[in-house]
Amino acid sequence: MHKILIIKLGALGDIIMACPIIKRIQEHHGDAGIYLLTSDAHRDFFGHWPGLAIHSFARHGLGSTLHAMRWIRAQHFERIYDLQSNDRSGLLCAISGVRERVGNHPRYPYTIHPHQPWRGKTHIQERWREVLVSAGIDPGPLLPWLPIPDQERQAAAAWLRERRLERTPFAILHAGASPRHPEKRWPCFRELGVAIRSAGMEVVWAGGADDVALTHELANHVGIDASGALSLTQLAALGVHARFAVTNDSAPMHVLACAGIPVFGLFGPTDWRINHAVGQREFVISASPETENFVPVPLSSLPVADVTKRLRIAGLLG
Repeated sequence: MHKILIIKLGALGDIIMACPIIKRIQEHHGDAGIYLLTSDAHRDFFGHWPGLAIHSFARHGLGSTLHAMRWIRAQHFERIYDLQSNDRSGLLCAISGVRERVGNHPRYPYTIHPHQPWRGKTHIQERWREVLVSAGIDPGPLLPWLPIPDQERQAAAAWLRERRLERTPFAILHAGASPRHPEKRWPCFRELGVAIRSAGMEVVWAGGADDVALTHELANHVGIDASGALSLTQLAALGVHARFAVTNDSAPMHVLACAGIPVFGLFGPTDWRINHAVGQREFVISASPETENFVPVPLSSLPVADVTKRLRIAGLLG
């Protein structure tokens, strides 16, 4: 059996956006053994993926890199898809002993790649599409997607039943962001939650461990606190039942896009053109001026009225 390696490290949002790419590679190679090399932090995230053998290593430290090098060389892969294409993953490819090395940049160590250099000025999904084409793979539509097993869907349904939300229209809001990027937090989510509740919808506050204190405070004023109660795949399953979501530029924005609902991503300090959730371009709400060169502005300059107006235009808020 042929063996194929996919390398994907990076931040959680990038990992989620890469899922349809990984799925397409898996489909293209049919009966081959597909392996994924990722960081320890993301190992559990990929644990639900059928037919994908996961190997993880620590993202920092020479010892962990040497371990990954030895493991790759011992596997005798036929081809590597480097979906990270940074210095570290490039080094792993260079010493892999694998002849076919697919990457993002037209330079060593990649033997298969797009012809044009990558400048980081377009959405990464567009570039990954070019990478797939260079490797002889029809990318197809590349819709946002996560592997969600039945037990995760059942857990989300049970959470809804326990809170008597099966027949209640609700919106999911994510007010948090990475602790490393507090500037991505829009400060007006409480007011937005009140406006949504006043329109006859329930509000569900999503979030991870870093968001618990914030969402608990918000839920004391309006809505239901779901922070820390759901896994990422359970959140995606819950999203299927929501009318829409409003989020900061964060991992839950990408997770909820996989639910197939409108996800209104709020942008200001980051460029929405290269960071928006896949398939959600039309729902972006940006505080930045529409100029050729991106101009970052604080999210505090985005008024609640602009967000509620967009929700009304979309027919989602009475």
